[in-house]
Amino acid sequence: MTSLHSSHVEKKPIETIHPSNLPEESQDPSVAAKALNTLVDHSVQHDDVQKGIHLPMHRLLENSYVQKLVPGLEKIASTYHVGNFVMLRGTKEKFFESMPLYPRLGMHLLFYGGTQIRVLHNQTVESVLKDLSIRQGKVYDSPESVKSIPSFIKTYSIQTDELEEPDISKYKTFNEFFYRKLKPGARPVQNEDDPATICSAADSRLTVYETVTLAKQYWIKGNNFTIPNLLGVSPDSEQAKIFGDGCLASFRLAPADYHRFHSPIDATVGEIVDIPGQYYTVNPQAVNEAGFDVFTENKRSVLYMTHARSGLPIAYVAIGAMLVGSIVWTKGKEKGSSVKRGEELGYFAYGGSTVVVLFPKGLIKFDDDLLENSKNTIETLVKVGYQIGKTPA
Repeated sequence: MTSLHSSHVEKKPIETIHPSNLPEESQDPSVAAKALNTLVDHSVQHDDVQKGIHLPMHRLLENSYVQKLVPGLEKIASTYHVGNFVMLRGTKEKFFESMPLYPRLGMHLLFYGGTQIRVLHNQTVESVLKDLSIRQGKVYDSPESVKSIPSFIKTYSIQTDELEEPDISKYKTFNEFFYRKLKPGARPVQNEDDPATICSAADSRLTVYETVTLAKQYWIKGNNFTIPNLLGVSPDSEQAKIFGDGCLASFRLAPADYHRFHSPIDATVGEIVDIPGQYYTVNPQAVNEAGFDVFTENKRSVLYMTHARSGLPIAYVAIGAMLVGSIVWTKGKEKGSSVKRGEELGYFAYGGSTVVVLFPKGLIKFDDDLLENSKNTIETLVKVGYQIGKTPA
């Protein structure tokens, strides 16, 4: 179990992550880097993901092995809840999502990103995170990795009855299970008969903002976050002009989620632009931290699409993250083809990740509950096909 009822969280404060929360001997980023390196190696030999990188922070006190890797981390686990609240769509009920061990250590390293500090094997933080992400991807691409599938299902309470292939013995690698397909009809599009409806792009935790200014005020606090930086274009480009005063939806996929992403609109598929970058964690605390520019620094791939009903463009940005092996386009790479709302565009291989969709001004009016939650800086749990807004008449 990685989530807690909100009533269980009232007994301890929520950690605001900072290097000084650890004792002095563990603040050195080399400690976290070595721990992550050890845990990636550990995942090769051990089948229980909850005994390694997917250990929820609220269960860290049960694992003496991990405590030895980062002395003082157990004090954080006993003093704080580590993670964030998420709202259940259609209710006023929220739950607390306990952060797994690997993004907590990744957050520690983020404070030393962009510096000349050398950590594991005399590498920069960025080099270490890239190396670990590639290695973890290779581990989970190996046939031996299937041994970790049962514990992953148990850890994240994954519903196997909705899978296209519910027999987990049929998956040849862990990664093949990670980017699993669902049964046809498992994610119906709400109000599909209404062409004005725009739907969720992923099973995810969603925030939406009517302007980029509001997104920066409430959620994306990176000092260098701008639309040109996100899209990898110049400030005077056509894309910057189209999307600069538009709307933004951010879909954060956690490890538990179905990791295929889908079209929010009826559209024509356009160009894909790949942008190289880093492998920082995209956990909410990283996105909400002023000094961290995870969306505009991370590896990402931008798909431009044309909305069938209005003829207006959207930018669909698939953003990789810590331990994400790759971003793979399926229908999304078929330039010139038509896609329907809810139709698959691609998938992320292993790791947490995010899709940011940019809409030009006037294309979408987001649903009121999503706007309210987002302005209260809380994500909303949604699934592919859920209505998130409509095109104004």
